[in-house]
Amino acid sequence: MSSVFWLFYQLAAGIVLLAAGPFLLARRGGHYLPTLSGRLGRAPGPGAMPAPAPGALWIHAVSVGEVGVAAALARALPPELPLLVTTVTPTGQEQARKAFAGRAGVAYLPFDLGFAVRRFFRRHQPRALILVEGDYWPLVLREARRRGLPIAVVNGRVGDRSFRRMRRLRPLLGPLFAGVGRFGVQSAEDRDRLVALGVDPGRVAVTGNLKYESPEPARKPELEAALTTLAAGRPILLAGSTMAQEEAMVLDAFRAAGGGEGALLVLAPRHPERWNEVDALLHSRGESAVRRTALASPERPGRPSVVLLDSLGELAGLYRLAAAAFIGGTLVPTGGHNPLEAARFGVPLAVGPSMHNFREMAEAFDRAAAWRRVRDAGELGAVWREQLEDPESGRATGERALRLVEASRGALGRTVEMLKEAGIA
Repeated sequence: MSSVFWLFYQLAAGIVLLAAGPFLLARRGGHYLPTLSGRLGRAPGPGAMPAPAPGALWIHAVSVGEVGVAAALARALPPELPLLVTTVTPTGQEQARKAFAGRAGVAYLPFDLGFAVRRFFRRHQPRALILVEGDYWPLVLREARRRGLPIAVVNGRVGDRSFRRMRRLRPLLGPLFAGVGRFGVQSAEDRDRLVALGVDPGRVAVTGNLKYESPEPARKPELEAALTTLAAGRPILLAGSTMAQEEAMVLDAFRAAGGGEGALLVLAPRHPERWNEVDALLHSRGESAVRRTALASPERPGRPSVVLLDSLGELAGLYRLAAAAFIGGTLVPTGGHNPLEAARFGVPLAVGPSMHNFREMAEAFDRAAAWRRVRDAGELGAVWREQLEDPESGRATGERALRLVEASRGALGRTVEMLKEAGIA
């Protein structure tokens, strides 16, 4: 592409950043202001993990879900191989610092502006680049190609909305994808979509979904003990990764299932900036609620009906305590979230109709009858009541989910083999 194109691209990217800046700072200034140095390609601020020596393998993971995939992949790579992990979101950054402590340097992906990208490459001098699930930034890829870095995509996917958008931009995708040596994708549908977008079929391999390979999350004994004490013999219902407007539906379902008299609800909103909003909702609904960060407070209720999980990195491990769980982002049209964190513990699952971000996984769960589908709060409440009253039936559903997870593993070995073929691992 001509230098004029790149000039206009950077001008457009700069305008978008300037326009979005006030909105982001107003909503999440506390998150984003400390990250600006890193996003401009400079040394990160205080508290950041030290950068690895030049020549590290660079793994880019957008947010929390991709960080989990990157961590699973890292465990299969040679331990002496230096790693650099980048994220886009602050929550992803925090999770990466926990997951890669002592194993990798962690930084923010630079803004896709020439000066920031060049500064980042000069600072870190990576030897190769792995994109988790495919997060394609034109200037980052251009600079990686210019420096001769091998590039690969792992756990790649092309969602419905992304495919529609990229089809309209197909004439521009050739240069974007040109430097990617290998694409390891989750499904045959993802492979077919990349080929339809102009990628050479010989560069695309169906390696499977690395999210099935994630290790069991570490236990939090003190937190588990605190929740068990609060439950006081009641079963624990867990609503994980809920989205805006969904918490009210979950609370309706909880009351329909018997409320705090029969169970303890652990409610985990997806985004930290909504914790206060959900806390206000709980109090407006008259729930006896306590925040996870206030569990040690002497003023907390002795027998709450709801615990608001206002913390990061603890949800996945808490599924092991749940008698039943609901996967958020599915009763509102946001595309759903990863059900495997709960399924790995054989927890009886309920999900709404919106699972298009995990289409192939959802189809596998549907075929195996490994969860219960619900259309609204009323159906969720009925399912929860049934699972509480007939635990054996719920356990059978959970066991089918666990068997599905165990049978679907193997993507890690195929992915590492693909990286070896690409000269990366």
